[in-house]
Amino acid sequence: MAFPVTRLRRLRKNTILRGMISETSLSADDLIMPLFVCPGSKVNNPILSMPGNSQLSIDLLLDECAKIMATGVKSVLLFGIPEHKDEHGHVACEHNGIVQKAIRAIKERFGDELLIVADVCNCEYTTHGHCGTIVDGDVDNDLTLETLASQSLSLAQAGADVIAPSDMMDGRVKKIREMLDANGFSQTPIMAYSAKYASGFYGPFREAAESAPKFGDRRSYQMNPANSDEAMREIALDIEEGADMVMVKPALSYLDIIRRCKDTFNIPIAAYSVSGEFAMIKAAGANGWIDEERIMMEVVLSIKRAGADIIITYFAKEIAAILNTPRH
Repeated sequence: MAFPVTRLRRLRKNTILRGMISETSLSADDLIMPLFVCPGSKVNNPILSMPGNSQLSIDLLLDECAKIMATGVKSVLLFGIPEHKDEHGHVACEHNGIVQKAIRAIKERFGDELLIVADVCNCEYTTHGHCGTIVDGDVDNDLTLETLASQSLSLAQAGADVIAPSDMMDGRVKKIREMLDANGFSQTPIMAYSAKYASGFYGPFREAAESAPKFGDRRSYQMNPANSDEAMREIALDIEEGADMVMVKPALSYLDIIRRCKDTFNIPIAAYSVSGEFAMIKAAGANGWIDEERIMMEVVLSIKRAGADIIITYFAKEIAAILNTPRH
């Protein structure tokens, strides 16, 4: 092993050789593109803090799905902006809710060619912006479970391929699994937001989804960024309750959690590269401070290298376009 017999640079000599021994592979199949659907027709409301992303009415959402599929990305994650909100988020459970209508429209146009992951939470649908029913100034865990289960069933009935609860209530995976199974959806998988941290990286999303809390914060139910062991307990509980896939959110500042999860649990792992991560790269790129494309790819590779099988990213189309470009 002594120098100069071993020279590791020999294997970095050219593009083909570097690709041949690459330890981490990335493809468009790994990516999920988040989308925001809103009421109306021909509506395209740009999200200022997330350049290139918009709130889209269903007609334009379908066009966007076609563009996403053209890049090779085959999965989307849907968030809804409803016409009205209520104290409990019951609007999220309506047969003709905005996401339910979007799911049916996507399925009618694309069938099973596009995988639909439906986010399950109440923050976009409550007047107060919290993720469930408020009792004595905080989210009541068990009352919220009822709404989450009803929302999940409604989304599955609309045609969602995957149910993704993001609320961080205790016991919600079990409650949702029981509701789905009892109503003929035992084959619908659950992708649980299992280690979701109370993070400052969500700021742009709250503009996009119009979901900022009207009082307080979400630290009583989302995780403390200082905790790693607790994340393993959260993930273990979700798996025990019936989660088919688990998620770590955010991704970039929690690569260690992704790796621990990969090493500990034999289950598919998703990582959500969230709005703040996207916005920082976009802003720095627009100012010429970084090579945006290079940093984008470096970040997504770091997430995959850490152990994520699935990456939810607002860069999905751009990453896939690069992956589709022949190497020279």
